[in-house]
Amino acid sequence: MTRPLLYPALMSPAICVTMAITAYAGGFLTGLVQTSSIFQLHFCGLRVINHFFCDLPPLMALSCSPTFLSQVLNVLMVCAVGGTSALLVLVSYGHIIAAVVKIRSTQGRIKAFNTCASHQTTVILFYGSGLFSHLHSSGGYSQDKGKVASVFYGAVIPMLNPIIYSL
Repeated sequence: MTRPLLYPALMSPAICVTMAITAYAGGFLTGLVQTSSIFQLHFCGLRVINHFFCDLPPLMALSCSPTFLSQVLNVLMVCAVGGTSALLVLVSYGHIIAAVVKIRSTQGRIKAFNTCASHQTTVILFYGSGLFSHLHSSGGYSQDKGKVASVFYGAVIPMLNPIIYSL
């Protein structure tokens, strides 16, 4: 049975601080691993990044040394971080759907599923564009596709969120 009014009792300040520290530590370690893998590369020739910001795939495209290890580490980090967060989102939606199915009124279920649909649209757009922009090999890397994906991921989706949630 769901008890939403117990949230303040279940989410203590200690749990909140632990979750925040875990998120910051995970982000720091992920960035450290990816940055250290880029420091192992050698760059020669043109050193102009053909992108809107300094991201891993455009940097690997500039390298004149083998980027296999950096690519593997990038895929592992993206899968670990993205996979963990996607799994948590899916488990949360599983619990939400189980709670919504238990709602007795048809009107209440429809309203709840409509709210979930807007959330799921945002999550699918966010994860889809994020995975596209971070999980592709440098061999088939298209600078233009990478730019479009990163603009979509970094600017378009955040602008779409208010529109999607208001529908």
